[in-house]
Amino acid sequence: MLSEKEIRRYSRHIRMVEIGEKGQEKLKQAKVLVVGAGGLGCPILQYLTAAGVGTIGILDYDTVDESNLQRQILFTPEDIDKPKALVAKEKLSKQNPFVNFNIHFLKLTKKNALDIFNDYDIIVEGSDNFPTRYLTNDACVILKKPLVYGAIEKFYGQITVFNYLNGPTLRCLAPEPPDPLEIPSCSDVGVMGVMPGIIGTMQACEVIKIITGVGNVLNGRLLLVDALNFNFDTIELEKNPDSDTITELKDYTDFCTNETTVKKISAKELRNLLDCKEKIVIIDLRDEDDTENFSIATDNIPLGEISKNIHKIPIDIKVVFACRYGIKSLSAINYLQKKSDFTNLYSLENGIAEWNATLEK
Repeated sequence: MLSEKEIRRYSRHIRMVEIGEKGQEKLKQAKVLVVGAGGLGCPILQYLTAAGVGTIGILDYDTVDESNLQRQILFTPEDIDKPKALVAKEKLSKQNPFVNFNIHFLKLTKKNALDIFNDYDIIVEGSDNFPTRYLTNDACVILKKPLVYGAIEKFYGQITVFNYLNGPTLRCLAPEPPDPLEIPSCSDVGVMGVMPGIIGTMQACEVIKIITGVGNVLNGRLLLVDALNFNFDTIELEKNPDSDTITELKDYTDFCTNETTVKKISAKELRNLLDCKEKIVIIDLRDEDDTENFSIATDNIPLGEISKNIHKIPIDIKVVFACRYGIKSLSAINYLQKKSDFTNLYSLENGIAEWNATLEK
């Protein structure tokens, strides 16, 4: 039952014949998990909180970065370096004291996904990487949970509802994830600051429709949004019967990097090679805005441009890939070894950060 204060707060919902007091009570009883508290997650969380969804889970293990502030509207400069999930709970609790928040300040994995998802009615996808998206999809298929999906890039976005009433899943749209280096990320190509608000608000709307049972849910339809020209298009999705045969979760990080197939070189070993004047090529994978000093002459190919510059990478001498912490270099080599017969590639272990720390000793 709604209290008098709740009836006053949600009066504009209650006046709508499509929702009414019964619909608002359904919202109060609902449990929704939002995966990711970033660009999409912020408007999703804010509108679900304002709408009075009774229990909202916030799953995110990242911290606030200054580059987030252009679009992640829950955060301010004072929040930089703080956990997004905890900051979000603090601010959203002030927005609506009638909502309960569950914080999952952890990385989503195949070991914890089913246990976490099992406690919620609806899962909302707000992450920015394919391993998490496919892990989320497969967990929803196994548990038979609807998944409200959204994605953004530059001026463009897309939204649909997967796994709803035996409808299509993410694997009906794309049976296997693309290689992350062939699909540019927001950090590579950028994103218009308002795009998460447009798509995230639509996702929140779909959640409310599912809970209250009103309207036509985007089930079996992928809505494409072109905000640059303000065009909307819809693609019909067909159900692939094989998409329902998932019975267990995989090791989804293998879609990005498989460390067992990547050769590594330590900062000390690289220094020894350079001291011995061994012929070697070093490729810096960082973007221009990374100002960390690197005292070696290198070629620069940002990670997002590797797929277009394979021809520039030698095959007959040692090639060392470097990035700040040694993560991008693993992705680059994993991708290149899948695409071509490279056997001469090395990742600078722990990246430029360790190289600089080694020089200081």
